[in-house]
This record gives sequence, structure tokens and C-alpha cells, in this order.
Amino acid sequence: MSSTVSVLPSGARIRPRTALVASADTSFRRRVHDVLSGLRWQVREAGSGAQAWSEAESATPEAVIVDGWLPDLNQHEFLHEFRSSFPGVDLVTAEGNAAVESPRGPHRQELLYALRRCQDSDAAAWQTAPAMPGVPNHTMAEPIAIPAASTTDVAPRIAGNAAGTGSAGTPVSRAAQHTGSPAIERLPELIGMAACMLEISRRVRLVAARSTPVLIEGPTGSGKELVARAVHRLSDRSRKPFVAINCAAIPEALLEAELFGHTRGAFTGAVQGRVGRIESADGGTLFLDEIGEMPLALQSKLLRFVESGELQRVGDNETVTVDVRLVAATHQPLGENARAGSFRPDLYYRLAVFLVRTPPLAEHGEDLPLLVEHFLQQLGRHAPRKQIDRAAMEKLAAHAWPGNVRELEHVLERAVILAGDSPTLGPAEIDFGLEVN
Repeated sequence: MSSTVSVLPSGARIRPRTALVASADTSFRRRVHDVLSGLRWQVREAGSGAQAWSEAESATPEAVIVDGWLPDLNQHEFLHEFRSSFPGVDLVTAEGNAAVESPRGPHRQELLYALRRCQDSDAAAWQTAPAMPGVPNHTMAEPIAIPAASTTDVAPRIAGNAAGTGSAGTPVSRAAQHTGSPAIERLPELIGMAACMLEISRRVRLVAARSTPVLIEGPTGSGKELVARAVHRLSDRSRKPFVAINCAAIPEALLEAELFGHTRGAFTGAVQGRVGRIESADGGTLFLDEIGEMPLALQSKLLRFVESGELQRVGDNETVTVDVRLVAATHQPLGENARAGSFRPDLYYRLAVFLVRTPPLAEHGEDLPLLVEHFLQQLGRHAPRKQIDRAAMEKLAAHAWPGNVRELEHVLERAVILAGDSPTLGPAEIDFGLEVN
């Protein structure tokens, strides 16, 4: 939606009021959108908690309306965490209640009026068109269910966990889903309700408030940087920088200067001094991705910094004291590498004080519908949102996903491009590309 800008008589330009509506119910979002638009609000929509978080980070709204059920996290948890990260936003639930400790915005009455207008037609919010024989009905925001007769091992688990459908394929009410499920403690960055994903959220919550170094181990594409950012966001360092560096992406000859900084003339091409990534993260969090690729000689220099908190820029004799929280990640079995001598054991034990493991997608296949829904919502932010049919979903469920969640994201992006103007993704658009052995 294109934004509008109000012009005052003096010619001064002001930013329009923005409201964010977070709900898995497309019908509810559209009704609130229509009413608030008539009241001269700019309205953004989000079908999940994670998408709402992303929308708020891209442009902080004046107000957020949060539905009682979101497909990826509990409303109370979302409100609590959103309140701490966006303290000035007016938070209102879909029932018309203000969030705990939420400041009352100057436009609260307009928000409540919009909700009252929507309540008149709320009974129709979860009605769907007549079902085709053997095909479940779905609203646009719902992940599609896989038939239990699928021949894959993953598909029955998806069918048993797909949110929003009953045994006959009819939508279950949001209130029934919310009250019938256990308390959800999933972090908004981590899409998935499998036990292994909830365990990651639990471990992140436990360690975030401390300065303890964290090591994240998991296969490529399993979301290690998302975990690192969650640790930073929930820590008392969240208002300071989060600085990431991929140790495998920078040539060995330049990695030391990139990490520690350098003085002018320290090496050929160093025409001016530069602060390193470690120093840039002072007060915040330093994320060392693919730490297992760091050369042994540089590992010893990093160890010295970890032990003392002091560093020397390349070409400088002066030491600089830096306060950072270290979070490292690797797809390698770093403990085994340390025992084999390809990684310094003393550095390993310094980094692996607290270990978090991100699972391959094959280990939490029941989360596939939520992940598909999340990525389609993301891809639909700047273009018409696509739906996915049952046959395409079955094809996704049967795939082994060697590239994990990142591969799924790219497969769906490719499918959206291949679909062209078609509103629906079918199996013909699901192209897995070349397999990597």
C-alpha cells in the first residue's frame, strides 16, 4: 500500500498515523483495515507474530491491534515482549482491551470504534466457502493440511499439527485453538511449534539476560543467526550494536584486520585506520558466524581477547578495552574438531559455555505449514500474496530439505516467480533446483 503524507497549511509535512493489525484471520484483518482506512489511518497487516515483529521493525506504528490467537505464539507473550521492545506503541487486543502497562494513545477511541464495528460481523470471520469433496477449506492465512494418506513420514505429522482445521477440514475457532493448547513460549523470531523449536526458545530465555558466551551449533540454513539475534534482543545489551561477521566469507589475510581493526599503513592498501568489528560491537553483541572456519593462528588472538577483554589493532602497540557479549555459530561438530586438533580446545571451552543446537528441518517437519505460511506472507508484502494448493504442499512435505529452512525460503521465492500472475502455487512451480551431494 502506498503511504500518504498530510500537508499542513504552512507546508510542513507529517507522517500519517500507522496501525498494525496482527491476526491469522484474513477476514478480521480486512475488516479492521477498511474501518481504520476510512478514519485516515495507514494500516499494515500481519498474519503471524513474527511477521508483526518484522513490520514493526521496518516502520514503528503508533498502534497495534493483536488478535487473541496467532499461529506462532501466545498473545500474552507477544504483548509482553512487544511492550519491552516498542514501549511507545499503543497496544490493544482484538477484544478491545488495552495491554498491561500499555500507554493509552491519543487515538484509542478510534481503535475501539473500529473494533466495535468489526464485532458486528465477527460471527462470519471463520466461515468458508463450500468444500470440494475431499479437499479441506482454508482461509488465505491458514497453512494447508496434508492428507493423512500421504506416503511420506513427514506428511502425517503435518496433517496432525496443521493449525486451523478440524477432522472434517473445517476451521476450528480461534478461541478453541487457544484454550485447548498448552501455553506457548516460542520466541517470535523462531517459526515452529515442534518440541525442539520450543526448547531453543527456552534455552535462549535462560541465557539471554547473562553475559555468558553462547555457541550455536546446527546445519547450514537452520536459523543460527536468528537465534543469535534473539539472544541479543532479550538481553540488556539490546539497545547497543549487534555486529555479525562470517569468518568463512573473508580471506584469511584480511580477517584479523576485519576483526581487530588496523592503523593507517599497517599493510598494503591500508590508506587509513579502521575500527574492527569487535570494537564496533562495544557494549553490545558480537556474532561470529562459522567460527569453525577461523584459522588457528587467529584463534589464539581471539582467545587472548576473550580472556582479557583487550585487543590490539593491526599495526598498533596500544591496547583497547572492549565490552562485548560473544555469540558464535558453526555447522561443524566443534567439540570433535577440538579433540582432533583442528580447533583450539581452550577457545572452544571459552565459547561453548552455553550450547544451543538448531535442528535440521527434517527433524521438525510438522512445522512446515507454519514456515510456508510465514514465507508466503513475507513474499506477499510487495506483491499479491500467493496461496498454495494441496498437491504443492504434498510435494514440499516429501522433500528431504538438505538446505533446511533457508532452502525452503528459496524454493518458495522461486515458486512465486514461476507462478507469474497466477494466485496459486501448484506442484509445477515447486522446483528444488540442483541437489548438492
